[in-house]
Amino acid sequence: MIKDSLAKALNDQINAEYYSAYLYLTMSAYADRLGYKGIANWLGVQAKEELAHGTHIYHYLLERGAAPSFQDIKAPQVSYGSLQEIFEKVLAHERKVTELVNRIADLALNEKDHAAYHFIRWYVDEQVEEEADAEDLALKFSRIGNNPGQLYPLDAQLGMRRFTDPFPV
Repeated sequence: MIKDSLAKALNDQINAEYYSAYLYLTMSAYADRLGYKGIANWLGVQAKEELAHGTHIYHYLLERGAAPSFQDIKAPQVSYGSLQEIFEKVLAHERKVTELVNRIADLALNEKDHAAYHFIRWYVDEQVEEEADAEDLALKFSRIGNNPGQLYPLDAQLGMRRFTDPFPV
């Protein structure tokens, strides 16, 4: 049985993951409305990953004998000034998620719950990749700005991203 403190932290993380999915879907819709289908695709894949993360944590709680609880999901911003702004927000958001995941890892260590620490380590490692990708894209968009001649090749590149379930059954 998992301790209540860890169950609460993991339930909060489920909410954070589902909020992340909402956030990336709103960003995807914004890019789609601007005609950048590839950027919309990349953000949509990101949303699917976040849903998979939340569902994975949900199942982990069940495996540990805890009851998943669901909270209201805050409505994200739906309009942005530019694609550059979106990817600056992606980077800031991923940094915030890293902080949340690290707090859970610290809590698991403090509670001496090695199973929970082992579980959350996957997310610690995942956040290194998420931040690196977000930093790379934020930098590219800051250099490109709103230059369509440079946006379109990047849009085509981001359109090639495909969702791969990190937790296949």
